Amino acid sequence: MIRIRRSDERGRAEFGWLDSRHTFSFGDYHDPEHMGFRSLRVLNEDRVRAGAGFGTHGHRDMEIVSYVVSGRLAHEDSMGNGSVLGAGDVQRMTAGTGVEQSERNPSREEPAHFLQIWIVPERTGLTPGYEEATFTPEDKRGGLRRIASGRAADGGILSIHQDVDLYAAVLDPGTSVRHDLGPGRYAWVQVVRGAVTVNGRRLESGDGAALDDEAAVEVAAAGEAEAEAEVLVFDLA
Repeated sequence: MIRIRRSDERGRAEFGWLDSRHTFSFGDYHDPEHMGFRSLRVLNEDRVRAGAGFGTHGHRDMEIVSYVVSGRLAHEDSMGNGSVLGAGDVQRMTAGTGVEQSERNPSREEPAHFLQIWIVPERTGLTPGYEEATFTPEDKRGGLRRIASGRAADGGILSIHQDVDLYAAVLDPGTSVRHDLGPGRYAWVQVVRGAVTVNGRRLESGDGAALDDEAAVEVAAAGEAEAEAEVLVFDLA
């Protein structure tokens, strides 16, 4: 079964400096029909105006992944980490027993566009931690590149304290990828940009789809002849 969450059905928060679309309930947006999917709790698409950002704020007992689509995002936290992420960079922060952080767009001209992903950890009270990695378009082109995992990770893959594998793919026109789902596994597909079909159902930029009782996830580029697509695929317990 496939359930599609259309981009224009998502919750929205606009603050002038921030335009955020919420796939699941978040902040002042509450929809009991969309509280998350399996361990995937938050999936926000954020656009931050040049020079603006999120002031210092706290998190705990959550795995937080930031996937930068375009622009730059400056991060600082109470663990002593400080970095500037760009397009293709992915960050994982284990909030655990408690972390304070700030995020801002350091550019004076260009907006920052990123996906903010929260995953419920396998247990509470984890020691806070931080990782980041870079995945170029060529790393992701034509295949599903594993970028984060709850399994033993190597080769620059980020570790997540939960039974989940997160993949990213960039698809040229006419190309497709397939991911087999094991028994008792579920999938969420999020379209970052472009258009695709997921098991035959068309999705546009910002759309998402929950898959259960499916043997596999098949994603094919479905846009115009010159348009590539980018997707995230979550394999969830």
